[in-house]
Amino acid sequence: MPSPRHIREAVVQFLYCADLEGGANPAELRGPFWDFVTESDRRSLQLAMFRTVHHLAHGREGRLAEFVERQETAHALFSAWPQAESLKMDLKRIAELESGWSTAFAKLERLPKDDDHASVAESFSAALGTLFSVDRDLAAVRQRFLLGIEDFPALRGQLEAVSATIRRLQRISDRLRMVEEPEKFPEQADLARLRDSKESILELQKRSDALVDAVLLKKEQIDETLAAIVDNFAPERIDPVDRAILRLGTYEILHTETPPKVAINEAIELAKRFGTTDSRRFVNGVLDKVSKLEVKS
Repeated sequence: MPSPRHIREAVVQFLYCADLEGGANPAELRGPFWDFVTESDRRSLQLAMFRTVHHLAHGREGRLAEFVERQETAHALFSAWPQAESLKMDLKRIAELESGWSTAFAKLERLPKDDDHASVAESFSAALGTLFSVDRDLAAVRQRFLLGIEDFPALRGQLEAVSATIRRLQRISDRLRMVEEPEKFPEQADLARLRDSKESILELQKRSDALVDAVLLKKEQIDETLAAIVDNFAPERIDPVDRAILRLGTYEILHTETPPKVAINEAIELAKRFGTTDSRRFVNGVLDKVSKLEVKS
């Protein structure tokens, strides 16, 4: 789960970006902002997913070769069963989607894994999404085929070989679904790392958005407080990074249960990371005065 400091860092970056955009509507800014802030974490998550998919793909090769051989035999049976045309078409569609799965995986495998350029990361994400999409379509047609066989008891035994192979391939898809949505399978201990990474990204966004909303709700009051402390205060005169840190720090001191000393120390750390060489002293001095005000609510 994200640490309080990680959340504060995200909030300061958001407040800074919102100011640069001239006070843009937070709802409109959030999409591109979170794409940028979580890009590295999402990239790591996607690479972890790929490693699992890669392992599954190699286990699929033998089963796929078996399916190709057995589905040809099955198609020969359908010539004597015109009433089973729907089964024949589903089996043909399965073969097409299996080929599409292989193509999608090959494209994913060819993409560089150690290039963090935005366009490469976007292509990797899209390719992974395509593979998951093809696999979902494939799983649906497999299920329809296996259920359809039940309507033809006389064919069931003759189609058991290809059906068994389809079920084995489906087990790979079941596993792939767990990789795509690990949060839906809490009982799978081996997916804990994927699950935690995905949940951490979502939790960071959720908690940071809540804190941003709280700061923006009190923004006018916060600026009035700062104006009473800083000589000739005007938001536009203060460095935008310092301004974002001061607004967050003032909010935490006056409107939360965070101990003032903790809020000030965290603000100083934010100033060290994001501000100028003078930011640390400036932020410390202003927030120290804020902490002495008796207006906590």
